Amino acid sequence: MNDIPDRIPTPCPSCSPDLETVHEVLTEGGGSLTVRCSECSHVHKVQPEREREVTLDVVVSQDGESFTANVTTPEGATIEVGDEFLLETEEVLSTVRVTSLELDGQRRVESAPADEIETVWTREVDNVSVDITIHPQDGSRDDSRSITVHVPGDYEFEVGAVDDFGDDEFEIDAFVVRKTVTGYDRDRYDMEGDTVPAKDVKRVYAYDETSSAWSAW
Repeated sequence: MNDIPDRIPTPCPSCSPDLETVHEVLTEGGGSLTVRCSECSHVHKVQPEREREVTLDVVVSQDGESFTANVTTPEGATIEVGDEFLLETEEVLSTVRVTSLELDGQRRVESAPADEIETVWTREVDNVSVDITIHPQDGSRDDSRSITVHVPGDYEFEVGAVDDFGDDEFEIDAFVVRKTVTGYDRDRYDMEGDTVPAKDVKRVYAYDETSSAWSAW
């Protein structure tokens, strides 16, 4: 029985019509519950209480553009920056991550009850764009260049690994994680073997491998 407990408190019409007693839930169907009073064993039907919901405005950022949508959530739920949820509308079905919460008066907070939130600001994380700064192999920064790659949100970058996208091949030297992401103990990672999913990364730094690949011929 979906999210229905085995026992619920409710008045019993037989022995306790004014006070709640513990009842065993027997069956669920037709929007009602069949329950048995633990005091007198009387069996009757009750309507389960439904948690009130609120509708929230959601702004979704996606590759430099944004769109708005609405979601419903239990009134007593707490929403935090970093939370992810599935957003389903007529136009899109995607996983988004909360980047900021806006309350009345345009106040921004990290966490708040759903019924106090005016706008939920989010970023799509199913498919993301990642900025990569590529340095020449000689270490010179003068000829560094930047590219943007489009990958699934769970695509993994690893320090020391060689990646290639189209005509670009590079060895990852370091990466910087987004400030809105939790679970990291620092912003920058540069030890060989450090990994990060694309949805968490703000920028990747790498050394060009393209020229060495050509020189091998």
